[in-house]
Amino acid sequence: MDREPSVVLDGYSFLECPRWRDGRLWVSDFYTDQVVATDGRGGTEVIAEIPGQPSGLGFLPDGRALIVSMRDHRVLVREHSGELSEHADLSGVAKGVLNDMVVDETGRAFIGDFGFDLMGGAPLRYTTLTRVDPDGTVTTVAEDLGFPNGMVILPGGVLLVAETFAGRITAFDIDDDGDLVNRRVWAQFGETPRTEDVDEAVARLQVGPDGICADAEGAIWVADALHGRVIRVREGGEIVDEIQPGTGVFACMLGGEDGRTLFLCTAPSFAEHERRNAREARLLAVRVDVPHGGLP
Repeated sequence: MDREPSVVLDGYSFLECPRWRDGRLWVSDFYTDQVVATDGRGGTEVIAEIPGQPSGLGFLPDGRALIVSMRDHRVLVREHSGELSEHADLSGVAKGVLNDMVVDETGRAFIGDFGFDLMGGAPLRYTTLTRVDPDGTVTTVAEDLGFPNGMVILPGGVLLVAETFAGRITAFDIDDDGDLVNRRVWAQFGETPRTEDVDEAVARLQVGPDGICADAEGAIWVADALHGRVIRVREGGEIVDEIQPGTGVFACMLGGEDGRTLFLCTAPSFAEHERRNAREARLLAVRVDVPHGGLP
């Protein structure tokens, strides 16, 4: 199988949170404030414009889209008509700008936040995970997470969350009420840095897990935001595959007609002052052996 990535989209600011849906890949572009959908063959559509900066994407059971608006701490719902309205306000619980999101089959959304002002140089702080129910009710469901980032839900209702600055993937079981129970480490990549200094943490992390997606064998692809690669990981932390596209990789998603196309959100770096006015982000695609599994 050809492992040379091809370019799907080019000329964006910083692509994140890719989602395959109904034959197209949806993706957020942070600093153009747009959610874009592509058919993977060059055709694109601006799905929504989010002045508060779009991030996590998901879908309710009726097909309406949920979109994280990072800077104003809201989750928006996109009606089938394209109209946007507020689904939930997280400003009372979020400790930093909102981040990624995963939505389960019942429409419950799980959302992380930065926990501190990463781009402003603040000390590293751990934070929480928030659940938004289909009626918009907001509940804190987990605490003490080291920059919760990409998330997936495996068959059987296991939520995995990438803790970027803890260098690990943490698992929870989702109970019938949507609470997160039975917390455990699913994969640990070296020792978790015990420091409030972001630069020191970055230097010590063996893997900086960012966006993740799951495959049909229960393994996950992990975008290693610090080392320019995406790795395939099994429970316990064994790395069984690796792809290095020659640039930074910050999110990934399996999709395509057979679920075997791995889409990569790439850019030279993640720092806002370097990305905001640049248009160097690309969406790449590479073929893999095992198809998509789980949610999203």
